[in-house]
This record gives sequence, structure tokens and C-alpha cells, in this order.
Amino acid sequence: MTDLCVLGTGGAVATAARDNTAFALDLSPTITLIDCPGGVLQKLKRVGLDPLKVDSLLVTHIHTDHIYGLASLIHSLFLEEGLIRIYGSEESLAFCAEYLDLFRLRESGIRMRTDLLPVKPGRRFRVNERLEAEGFRVPHTPASLAFHLFFREEGGDWIFSGDTPAVPSLFRRAAAASGLVHDCSAPSRFFELYPELRAMHTSALDLGRLAQEAAVPCLIPCHFFGEAAFSAAEVEEEIRRHYRGRLIIPEDLQRIALFPA
Repeated sequence: MTDLCVLGTGGAVATAARDNTAFALDLSPTITLIDCPGGVLQKLKRVGLDPLKVDSLLVTHIHTDHIYGLASLIHSLFLEEGLIRIYGSEESLAFCAEYLDLFRLRESGIRMRTDLLPVKPGRRFRVNERLEAEGFRVPHTPASLAFHLFFREEGGDWIFSGDTPAVPSLFRRAAAASGLVHDCSAPSRFFELYPELRAMHTSALDLGRLAQEAAVPCLIPCHFFGEAAFSAAEVEEEIRRHYRGRLIIPEDLQRIALFPA
């Protein structure tokens, strides 16, 4: 069984309940991270995962709230013998290299090694024994990738959008997938007040509408703005105006079975 361990569900501004968005895939015996903001080592332990089992990291993009914890994670593990493979766009990996080198975390004395592996959009690659992935461009930043993940043991697939506006082609891809984890930064009233948000993020209303049009079977919204005052109930109500599939509004440190029996 594969669990999605929710390390954070918030946007750039954390709240008392929601830290920056990140996930860990429990692919026993290994763990794959999706993005790496702060506190990942402690959060892994809090959801019952051994940080030494982390063998891979998928980087969606290099905004601070998605990558600033990478140096801390490697530093925390520097006495442990191991290898973490980091996948992302060429732009993202160039940044990761500079960031790690700033703290001398790729030198010979660091026993936890990193291998930076560029993802070619549209080309499937093997992450580990249980997981394959394909990255594809989304228009949040020039370096942004969403990831289509293929779980070999379960025979199913999920899409993780990262931060992104409402892109119809992404939802068409998600129509044939087992589920979708997608940016849902705020209710639509904030997008009406600040229409420039539509170029970077997705409202709850648009997410529900597009997910329903594509018949996405399971939807997990995330990346909730911490600087805007709204409740999870308001997000759920907006999504449910259109969407009729399985909806999970995640909480930080929650475990979600991606392929429930």
C-alpha cells in the first residue's frame, strides 16, 4: 500500500496549522519527497517515517517555500551514508546545486550524497523500484514542472501539479489518472479582488469546475494561502459547487491512502 504523507498544505505564508506545501510518498522500503521546505526531517519523524529511507526528491519549482529546506535536510543527515537523487527541470537543479554548494554540502566530508538528475519534459523516468514519473511544464515559473507519477505495484497513477494556474491540458491528462493533487490557493473572491493571481495559482471554484469537467476521480487541493482569511469549509463549499468525485481536504501530517482497498 502507498500512503501520501502530507508534510504541509499551506502557501508561502505558513499558519499555526498549515506549513509550506510538501509531501512524502511512503513507498516502503523507500520514501520519495515532493518539494522540500523547512522542517522536513522532523515532519517525517512525526508521521512515522525514517528520514534515512528518503532516496529521491521531486522539485516542482524553486520558489523559496518549496525548496529552502533542502540544505537543512542534507546537513541534518551529513553523517549518514546514503544517496538522495534530486529530479527537476534544468533550471531548478542549477539552483539546487548552487544552494547546496553555498553550504558546502556536496564536498567529500558529506556522507549523505546528492545526485542532480534533469527531467526532460514528456519523457518518463524511473525514480525507484516502485515509482516512475514524467515531468511536464506548467506556467507558474519558467522552471516549473508538474509530475505524473506511475505506481508500478498498484498499477495506478497520480498527478501532482505543484503551484500552477488552471491549465485545461493538465486536467485533460488527469481525466485518465487515479487522482490529482492540485494548487487551490484561495476561494474565488480573492481572485476577483486580485485578478493577477489567475496567472500563477488556481481558485477553489475553478479547481472544482475543471476537475468535474475532466471527471477526475479523486481530488486533493493544497497550497492554501496563509495571508488570506478563509476556512477549509469555504474551500470545500466552492469546490463542491461543481465537483462530485472523491474530495479530500488535507491537514498537515495526515496520511492518505492513494489506492484504498
